Amino acid sequence: MNVLGKVIALGVLGVMAACTNNDPSAIGGGAGGNGSIVPGSPSDPRSPAYFQQSVGDRVLFEVDQSTLTPQAQTVLQGQADWLLANTDFVATIEGHADEQGTREYNLALGARRANAAREFLISRGVAGNRLTTVSYGKERPIEICSTEECYSKNRRAVTVLTGSTLG
Repeated sequence: MNVLGKVIALGVLGVMAACTNNDPSAIGGGAGGNGSIVPGSPSDPRSPAYFQQSVGDRVLFEVDQSTLTPQAQTVLQGQADWLLANTDFVATIEGHADEQGTREYNLALGARRANAAREFLISRGVAGNRLTTVSYGKERPIEICSTEECYSKNRRAVTVLTGSTLG
């Protein structure tokens, strides 16, 4: 099943789940117990929290690479779909590297990673003027470490929603 099919299937399941519980006092009933989605919450498909937690806001890279893996492309396709459905949002794509190598090398590598993610989103129809990039190189690690397991978490591009005209 392709990504779009999965997204549609999840949407259908969500609608079906919402229709199966008519008890407004049920757990997870939303604000006021009326079964509505709380705006801005992770359950609100238009919210940055939903984007971050359900769609996925980051992709990972191999050592010294800025080439998108198939898994990264799947996440970015979900991001593109979300951004195309939520045109009021703009994003900054942050490029990061692990702590190995020089500061200059990692800043350049982070920039290539952020640009790879940006170009993928543009190729899927997201307007380029909605996407900016920044490289932090090795300056903002998720974890400070000396193991491959840890290094791999720091080799990433993160899509951060930076604004909306929704107010």
